[in-house]
Amino acid sequence: MREFAFQPTQRIDQAVAAHGRDAAASYIAGGTTLVDLVKLDVMRPTRVIDVSRLPLNEVERLDDGRLRIGALVTNTALAHHPQVIERYPLLSQAILAGASTQIRNMATTAGNVMQRTRCPYYRDVAAACNRREPGSGCDALHGINRMHAVLGVSEHCIAVHPSDMCVAMAALGATLTLEGPGGTREMAFNDFHRLPAERPDREHELDDGELITHVTLDTPIEGAGSYYLKLRDRASYEFALASAGAVIAVSDGVIREARLALGGIATKPWRSIEAEQALHDQPAAITTFEMAAEAALQDAVPREHNAFKIPLARQAIVRALREACRDAERRQAHR
Repeated sequence: MREFAFQPTQRIDQAVAAHGRDAAASYIAGGTTLVDLVKLDVMRPTRVIDVSRLPLNEVERLDDGRLRIGALVTNTALAHHPQVIERYPLLSQAILAGASTQIRNMATTAGNVMQRTRCPYYRDVAAACNRREPGSGCDALHGINRMHAVLGVSEHCIAVHPSDMCVAMAALGATLTLEGPGGTREMAFNDFHRLPAERPDREHELDDGELITHVTLDTPIEGAGSYYLKLRDRASYEFALASAGAVIAVSDGVIREARLALGGIATKPWRSIEAEQALHDQPAAITTFEMAAEAALQDAVPREHNAFKIPLARQAIVRALREACRDAERRQAHR
């Protein structure tokens, strides 16, 4: 491991000032991604700014019905928070489907949003990786790419985004609050992660030195049901082969509003607008769900080892939509 300077901070402005616009500096909270990548020599910060003591560990319901989550709220605390369980069960399900209890106890909300890919070529400094070293090539394109993406890919990168939490947030809708050398600004969650295109090394829309301070979830859709389904090689502590997070509101057997996000198959948390449009004002039936699944995957680009993800994702979408409709029916029955 390379040497770096370590600077603890206790205030947001102090942390931002310590980082400045230094591209070689990194923030650290739980460290569940950064520490791994520093050990592997993938990330090489010269300065690490500790933000774990900042006052950002509260969950607050706002007057407009939204839920404001501090950047340092741990995944465990968020998954088990009463407001999340009651009003955003999809988020709780997604978080508990990811990682292990020990990691969830350390991992933070903002850290999960910033989570880096688990692509083995990215994590191997001997391999060619445009995300790690722009212009070096991508060994995954013609290598072992079973775990890689089929949506949002380019000829420069097919690395899959690993987060379960982010899939739920993409479906629910959220706003990020960012603090940096240029001041405070807000950004829609679904605009934050970038597609690889020709610059896979640019994974998000953070400016140099910016820090995520809060994630604010949109007001829940009234009367909607939800469900998160994760398909993987083993039952626990495994990344998704395909996952689907669905939110559906049904009235008299007709879908009046739907949200669908996908994980395990895309280069970013994937909100499927095409599937949502296919669901709108349609009967809550298997044939509708199958049509939505086809719409969601119409632009999928398979590689040698990951073509199986397309039919697998179709199954995940149909099952998640079906269970979300059943959840909506149960909620209506208890009103």
